[in-house]
Parts: sequence; structure tokens; C-alpha cells
Amino acid sequence: MKYIAALLATATPALAHSGAHLHPHEANSALPLMAALAVIVAAGFAAFLWSRK
Repeated sequence: MKYIAALLATATPALAHSGAHLHPHEANSALPLMAALAVIVAAGFAAFLWSRK
């Protein structure tokens, strides 16, 4: 019973759906994720440089 939260959070085939996914199934679907990561990294770097002033 102490692992029930981890069990409920685990993806199972019964919980699968046909909607949008965050993980890429094709090579071209990873491009938006990489672009978002680049924006986050750039914003973090800009915030770091701004905080040094």
C-alpha cells in the first residue's frame, strides 16, 4: 500500500489516449520541444546576465 501513489502515476496501456503527447514518436515532433528548451535556456542565461549588473 505504501507504493500506491507511484503505481497510480505510472502510465499503463489502459490509460493511453489518442490525443497530443509530449514525448516524440517521430523525428519531426521533437523539434518544438527542442525549440522550447532553447527558449528556456536563453531566458535563464539572460536572467543570469541581468542579475550580475
